[in-house]
Amino acid sequence: MNGTEAAEHDGEAAARRFVADVWNAGREESAYELVAAGCPGLGGTGPEAVLAWHRERRAAFPDLRYKLVDVVAAGDRVAVRWRAAGTQAGPFGPVPPTGRVASFSGATFLRFDPAGRIVDVWHATELFQLLQQLGVEMLPPLTGP
Repeated sequence: MNGTEAAEHDGEAAARRFVADVWNAGREESAYELVAAGCPGLGGTGPEAVLAWHRERRAAFPDLRYKLVDVVAAGDRVAVRWRAAGTQAGPFGPVPPTGRVASFSGATFLRFDPAGRIVDVWHATELFQLLQQLGVEMLPPLTGP
């Protein structure tokens, strides 16, 4: 195994641990181990920003769980395709608690530093899919005067 293959394996393992520990188990100490202090995204920087984002999701969906569908690693980058499901027991943005179970999918792209910490994170989430399941009615934008 060459150095690139080892980096890919380590990145994939770190991404899987990030989802298992931080997203699913809510282990905040793991965020401090896995996320670099200057990591941008999710409304701030560093582990605390990542944790704040996930605390908000868990407050809205206390039983929210992510299941990995695909994990692809190349060099210092890892792409994760996932499905999530949970019961909305708290407000989700402007949506009041509905008690409905929603499942939705998305992808997360991570970049790691040589020490194995996440230095960049980007999400694409099927938000429309989630909002429909919560009963949110989507209206087309108004046109004209």
